[in-house]
Amino acid sequence: MGMDIKQIQDLIKFVSKSGVNEVSIEEQDFKITIKTNQEPTFVAAQPQQQIVAQVPAAAPAPAAAAPAAAAPAPVASDDTSKYITVKSPMIGTFYRSSNPEKPSFVNVGDEVSAGQVVCIIEAMKLFNEIESEVSGRIVKVLVENAQPVEYDQPLFLVEPI
Repeated sequence: MGMDIKQIQDLIKFVSKSGVNEVSIEEQDFKITIKTNQEPTFVAAQPQQQIVAQVPAAAPAPAAAAPAAAAPAPVASDDTSKYITVKSPMIGTFYRSSNPEKPSFVNVGDEVSAGQVVCIIEAMKLFNEIESEVSGRIVKVLVENAQPVEYDQPLFLVEPI
């Protein structure tokens, strides 16, 4: 249904003359709010829904980008090509220990062997123990505890020994 510009302008004039602070009209596909103490605000329902949809979609991007941006940094020095990256086999939440009271499975400087649990990734209430595919020494932990991780995201840098 909606309103045309002329009706909206008439409504603004009426509201400003009437001394009312705020008028809000909401129809199925249309919403208008006029406030006299500030600039009139027009909000159509559909763009409003699009904005709501965009916000959650954009939110994970910085979290996902941060570890990715951190990963190339160690590669800048000459000897890092020998390091092996342990990557996440799934999307989920990264945990360094089996529960908050327990120590981390591995810390920087620890030696790990192939098949050793290095972290847990929780996906849909299932806690998956992630094992190192290689034997070596943990050089860097690339993800903070309790952070969301993407599939194939680097988790650890391991120096083979």
